[in-house]
Amino acid sequence: MAVKIDKTKCIGCGSCAALCPDGFEIENGKAKVKNQKAKCVKEAADSCPVQAISVK
Repeated sequence: MAVKIDKTKCIGCGSCAALCPDGFEIENGKAKVKNQKAKCVKEAADSCPVQAISVK
């Protein structure tokens, strides 16, 4: 599985990190992938208000 964050879309709201702290963190005001294999990655991507996270 490949998890990517579109930094141009990301607004740094933190919903991904709140839902999936094992998978994401906020760094310099933008989301960053910590662990692509975290079980909550898909749920966090679905919760992104600006669809900045893609999971393939």
